[in-house]
Amino acid sequence: MQTIIGKKVTQTQVFMTDGSRLPVTKIAVMDMPVVQVKTQEKDKYTALQLGFGERKRASKALQGHSKKAKLEKVPAFFYEVKVNADAVHTIGDVIKVEDVLKPGDLIKVTGISKGKGFAGGVKRYHFRGGPKTHGQSDRHRGPGSIGQGTTPGRVYKGKRMAGHMGVDLVSVKNLAVIEVSPTEIMVKGLIPGGKNTLVLVEKTGEQKNVVGLYRTEPRADEKVVEEPKEAVANDAVAATEEVASAATETPVAEEQASQEQEVKEEVAEVQDTSGEQKEEK
Repeated sequence: MQTIIGKKVTQTQVFMTDGSRLPVTKIAVMDMPVVQVKTQEKDKYTALQLGFGERKRASKALQGHSKKAKLEKVPAFFYEVKVNADAVHTIGDVIKVEDVLKPGDLIKVTGISKGKGFAGGVKRYHFRGGPKTHGQSDRHRGPGSIGQGTTPGRVYKGKRMAGHMGVDLVSVKNLAVIEVSPTEIMVKGLIPGGKNTLVLVEKTGEQKNVVGLYRTEPRADEKVVEEPKEAVANDAVAATEEVASAATETPVAEEQASQEQEVKEEVAEVQDTSGEQKEEK
C-alpha cells in the first residue's frame, strides 16, 4: 500500500535545521477505511476502494455499501487504489497515514488543476507573440499561421491553439515529504488544484539525505519533560538568597573601603608634618 487520499489546504513556508527556507503545501489527511476489496478472481484486477471524509446525506445504495464495511457514517469520497496481488487487506481495515508515509519520502501528487477559462496561445502554451513593429499594431498576441493549406485541408487534432485551459488531471513528481502527522502532511513545493480539492498522494521513493524541520515549539505528540515543582522552588529560593547576600555584602565592603581611605589620609598627614619639622631644623 503506497497511496493515500488527501485534501489540499494551503501553501506556506517553513525553515529547516540547516537554515534553509522551503515553500510547502499542507495536505489534510485522515484514517481511511477499506470499503471494498477488488480481487483477481472476481474482478480481474486487484485494488482497494478507500473512503475519505464524511457525507451528510447519502442515498440508500451508498448507505448499504458502507454498512458492509461496518462504517457508522458514509464517506464523502470513494477512490480505488491499485495494490499488489499479495497484499492482505480486508473490508473494514483502517489505513493510517503513518503506515504509508514518513519525512523524507518522495511522492507523486495527482489532482485536478485550476480552471482558467478560455485562454489564448500566449497564456496557454507560452507563445512568444508577434513582432511589435513594421505595421503590426493589433496582433501582438495572435497565434499566427497554423501551417495548413490545401493539403491536408484541415487542422490536425492536438494543434496548440486558443481554447479551454485548466481542469485537467495533472501529476507532479519527485516532491519531498517534510512533515507527517495523523491529520496533516507537509510537502515541499506546489501541487495541482485549488484549496479543498481532493488529491492522490503516491509514494515513489526515498531521499538519501533528510534535513529535519526546525521547530520553535514541541509537537503535540511529543513528550515534554518538566522538572518537579520542588526543584523549581528550591532553585528560586537559592536565587533569592544569593541576591540577598550580595545586597548585604555591598554595604560592608563600602564601609571597609571608607575606613582604609581614612587611614591612608591620616598617614599622609603624619608624613607631611614630619617633613615640615625637618625643614625648620
